[in-house]
Amino acid sequence: MSAEAADREAATSSRPCTPPQTSWFEFVLEEALLEQHLQKPSPDPPPVQLIVQFLEQASKPSVNEQNQVQLPPDNKRNRILKLLALKVAAHLKWDLDVLEKSLSVPVLNMLLNELLCISKVPPGTKHVDVDLSSLPPTTAMAILLYNRWAIRTIVQSSFPVKQVKPGPPQLNVMNHIQQEKELTENILKVLKEQAADSILVLEGALKLNKDLYVHTIRTLDLLAMEPGMVNGETESSTAGLKISAEEIQCQVCYDLGAIYFQQGSTNAAVHEKAKEKFFKTKELIAKNGSSSLHFTIDEERLAGYCQACEVLTSSSDDASQQATPYSKIHSCMKSGKYQDLVKIFLEDNLTLSLPEQFRQSVLRELFQKAQQGNDALDEVCFKVCVCNTVCDVLQGRIIDIQFCQLFLKPSKEKIDFLLEVCSGSINLESASEELKRRMAAFLKNLCLGMEDLQFVFMISSHELFIKLLKDDERKLLIDQMRKRSPRINLCTKPVTSFYDIPASASVNIGQLEHQLILSVDPWRIRQILIELHGMTSERQFWTISNKWEVPNVYGSVILGIKDSLTRDLVYILMAKGLHCCAIKDFVHAKQLFAACLELVTEFSPKLRQVMLNEMLLLDIYTHEAGAGVSGERPPSDLISRVRGYLEMRVPDIPLRQVIAEECVAFLLNWCENEYLTMQVPLPLVQTNPYVKLGQLLAATCKELPGPKESRRTAKDLWEVVVQICSVSNQHKRGNDGRVSLIKHRESTLGIMYRSELLSFIKKLREPLVLTTILSLFVKLHNVREDIVNDIAAEHISIWPSSIPKGITAPILSLGRLV
Repeated sequence: MSAEAADREAATSSRPCTPPQTSWFEFVLEEALLEQHLQKPSPDPPPVQLIVQFLEQASKPSVNEQNQVQLPPDNKRNRILKLLALKVAAHLKWDLDVLEKSLSVPVLNMLLNELLCISKVPPGTKHVDVDLSSLPPTTAMAILLYNRWAIRTIVQSSFPVKQVKPGPPQLNVMNHIQQEKELTENILKVLKEQAADSILVLEGALKLNKDLYVHTIRTLDLLAMEPGMVNGETESSTAGLKISAEEIQCQVCYDLGAIYFQQGSTNAAVHEKAKEKFFKTKELIAKNGSSSLHFTIDEERLAGYCQACEVLTSSSDDASQQATPYSKIHSCMKSGKYQDLVKIFLEDNLTLSLPEQFRQSVLRELFQKAQQGNDALDEVCFKVCVCNTVCDVLQGRIIDIQFCQLFLKPSKEKIDFLLEVCSGSINLESASEELKRRMAAFLKNLCLGMEDLQFVFMISSHELFIKLLKDDERKLLIDQMRKRSPRINLCTKPVTSFYDIPASASVNIGQLEHQLILSVDPWRIRQILIELHGMTSERQFWTISNKWEVPNVYGSVILGIKDSLTRDLVYILMAKGLHCCAIKDFVHAKQLFAACLELVTEFSPKLRQVMLNEMLLLDIYTHEAGAGVSGERPPSDLISRVRGYLEMRVPDIPLRQVIAEECVAFLLNWCENEYLTMQVPLPLVQTNPYVKLGQLLAATCKELPGPKESRRTAKDLWEVVVQICSVSNQHKRGNDGRVSLIKHRESTLGIMYRSELLSFIKKLREPLVLTTILSLFVKLHNVREDIVNDIAAEHISIWPSSIPKGITAPILSLGRLV
């Protein structure tokens, strides 16, 4: 080999490329391959996918000579496939948390039935009639695993599930989904019928008080041997992975607690049983820890179960002695003691033991009762809302719009209560400087938002206000209040409910405009605009900075908003959000876009979809600049949203080209080749050039390396790129009639302009995709007639050796392309 060839070979072999995925049948052909594959750091395909593939192949029905569909035959091939699936589950240590998360109910049902079969449990045997203590340890453990899964599945099926947004109708996909749904429903029906038996089996397991063993890859291999070669080893107490008695009790208690808690919705007495099991689980965890060889209990969820059981089972006798905040609130809501409820919320502002979501849910329930005609609850709603708002302030969260609406018309009583809550929620002696700063800013902004000086002085003269703000800050604020013009009354200006926040005209327009330009806080931007519009109605404040740029496709829609205040706010929030995206300040961009989305949702479905599209693009940027850099795959929700955007068929929605471009590049970079090749709707390929290009790239990469007859997609990609890269000649003639200049212009034959193609390629970073497109360019360079020496590249043999017949224009040089 020449030195030049050796260098070329070394360069080619050093390029990163995606290794081909191991096929399921390779594990059938080579017995040792499975264990080698499972020991890899990130095996591809992953273990759970292998289980699905093995069982899917083993359960394929056969067709006889009369073309009749028959059950899968019990032959050697299918037995090997089922054994391989069991081995993979054994590698995962039969962790139900892992298996349930990744396997469907029908697949996991089939897997555990195979475990029962190989563990010598006769088919059709009622587990409740079997004495677990008389069985071999692995057999008893197999029965326990199956019955634990049964009740866990029943519990899981009772939770509400968010419906997946259906894509374009595809008959084969819809049939498969419908079949799986029907199969799942049938299995659930059987499991629910046998639930009482499963509970009895698990209750019996708690009395075993002995260690059990679960099958490992080694014991499964022994079981697969001829009976004479096993020598009874799998039947002995030392075979398999040891699970201690306490570990078994801990997990079984937790699962029984969950099923009892679920049954308690129709039988309140069962909550006592649930409480007993959950507290026993808590006791065992305190003794042994939450993690073991074969399970991990979610301690936060367990704590939630325990709290709920305490609330639901508390009696009047022990309510005063051991009642938690949750049980106290439950009791107050049930008995109508709402003043006690407010007291609990006020006390919790110091301890901060109640989660934000729980506080909001209680407030929502109170609002619902008030809307049903209970006027006495209006005051309670306000007081609970104030407690929640002060809690939000201290924890650095955004103030909820409900507080602004309830405080629209302040009164002496409301301000007195607010100051009482503020004083009771912070201990100035032990509070951090950050907490003091937050509380001071809240009270100061409250003063700036009030028009009635009497109320302002009530706050500014309060002991808490005096301690939190320095003398010069207080004096400056009071001077600003006193200088207010009595002629300005913002309450007379009609505004929509979103802006029902009293505004201040305490500073001049120039200063406010300067603050508006600098601020990236959505709440502050809104406040400033309200004040500006209270001073003058003649200005269009979205024009005060030439840095605020909104794409033309959006601008026409936004500037069509009739209300000038809403128009200014939407335009500025979007412009600032886009600017933050451009400078990679994704945190502020998300806040600005979220505020804009909340605003436009109230009046414009079109702008709402625009904001959802921009937030999708922002999430793509955020992942690619963060977790994506280290190679962490994006969450499945983000991939689903990207697909949803590409398949969106909402008419009259203004779309930016860059979003489609980023979506397709995102799918290519994360190897979503199966979707781009097989699942993307045909009309989308025909109308969106980026999707067409992405599909051709994905299909070409998917077939590498492939036989000559499988290069149709490579030929299609070649023709598309050649058309994009071709140029047309323009001849300019002088006065004497001779050609004086030849100009090259971009051809209009392609699905996109060359500049758009190059911009798209810059967004790609998946090694195989980049290698493929580079080899195409190299081949394009080599086929030019004016080239003397060819350049070598990986995969160059897949491309055609000539320019398509329809292309007569010259092709740009490799240097200009790359």
